[in-house]
Amino acid sequence: MREYDLSAAQWYKSSYSDGHGGSCLEVSKDLPGLVPVRDSKNPSGPALVFPADGWATFVSAVKGGRIAAV
Repeated sequence: MREYDLSAAQWYKSSYSDGHGGSCLEVSKDLPGLVPVRDSKNPSGPALVFPADGWATFVSAVKGGRIAAV
């Protein structure tokens, strides 16, 4: 498994986040072609890194109702 240095990454919360520390994900745009994702409640915890095209397909499926958000 490949590891990525995300120590200098800038993280962004979804515009749908309520700002009260709920179930929020943060993503970073710092790795070309990849999308690191982490739990906003645990910023020093692990991040998952997805290929950008796979992440875009996932987000599109959630927005289109083909995958139910929990």
